[in-house]
Amino acid sequence: MTEPSSPDDLLLSDSERLHALTSLGDHYAAGRLDDSEFHARSGDVAAARTLGQLRGSFRDLPGGMPLTAVDGMVVESAIAGGEAAAGGASAGALALPASGATGRVPAARGSDADLEDLRKRGKLVESLDGVVIGLTLIAFLVLQIVVGWQYAWIVWPSLALTLGVPRLILRYNDSDEKSYEQLKKADEKARSDRLRAANDRIRELGDGREQRG
Repeated sequence: MTEPSSPDDLLLSDSERLHALTSLGDHYAAGRLDDSEFHARSGDVAAARTLGQLRGSFRDLPGGMPLTAVDGMVVESAIAGGEAAAGGASAGALALPASGATGRVPAARGSDADLEDLRKRGKLVESLDGVVIGLTLIAFLVLQIVVGWQYAWIVWPSLALTLGVPRLILRYNDSDEKSYEQLKKADEKARSDRLRAANDRIRELGDGREQRG
């Protein structure tokens, strides 16, 4: 058998193509690709026969190629795919509609910049709430169990005041909190819809290959 002239000429197996499709689906779910881009690129990936033919579908995506060549073999890349699934959805969920839709997600009013600012402030407040509650619990346990102070419960009524401090500093009011909750639900639904569409597309391409085979 003739050795490939370059790593890009290495032939792909079905499992390697499936891995590339799954990685592409992660980017789609994260909001980096719209419906038409994902549909076109997933078709190209499913039809790819060599490693090099995958490059165009991942050229502008974080993490790059989900597959690489090592010692004449095709292996999964260590950095590709994970980042796509981990953090991208929240940043792109409003920029792209749910599968089959044509408009933006109507989670809250205002410009994209306003929505992104609300999202950042909401996430920060959520994080600070977790820290404050955690520290309050630790203080309560230390005062009650270690120190043996019978009035340790007093830390809990003060929690409402402590939780209000980040909201005051960030100018995060009740209206913002309600809008942020709506925004989170819209983000989660958009991501869920894209994941479902990605899975359907991968299944469709897999069925098509089996029929041709």
